[in-house]
Amino acid sequence: MIQRIQSIYLLVISLLMASLFIYPFAELLGADGQLFVFNFNGLSVHGEEGLYLQTIPPFILLSIIVFVAFISIFLYKKRMLQIRLNIFNIILLLGYLGLNYYYIQNFSKQLDGIVSYHITAIFPVISVVLTYLAIRAIGKDEALVRSMDRIR
Repeated sequence: MIQRIQSIYLLVISLLMASLFIYPFAELLGADGQLFVFNFNGLSVHGEEGLYLQTIPPFILLSIIVFVAFISIFLYKKRMLQIRLNIFNIILLLGYLGLNYYYIQNFSKQLDGIVSYHITAIFPVISVVLTYLAIRAIGKDEALVRSMDRIR
């Protein structure tokens, strides 16, 4: 049921968060002038293969977020479960945002560097807002169905 507005919201959330697997989250300029890139799996030196410092929790959290948002699209017949999954997804998104902030600040202290965030850093915040809008739209659908089920 992709024609519902909440399905569009959930699809956009899935695409935004899946794009974090491709694009970097932030860049760090080390004290020695070396440029580091922070993406979904850790910190790497710009232009070189391999990881400088690996981070597993953000990768796992990002995978779960994309999976939950995408699966939630197909649970349109179970609206209350869909609402619960989306509330869980908001918590995961906020945790992902906090975890990334923690790692970036920790790495910048270790490297004594300057952090510059990319536009992709606001994707989790946009996803939280879109998830909230999806929850409201699902709630409106549930209220409409319950009002139709009432005996008049």
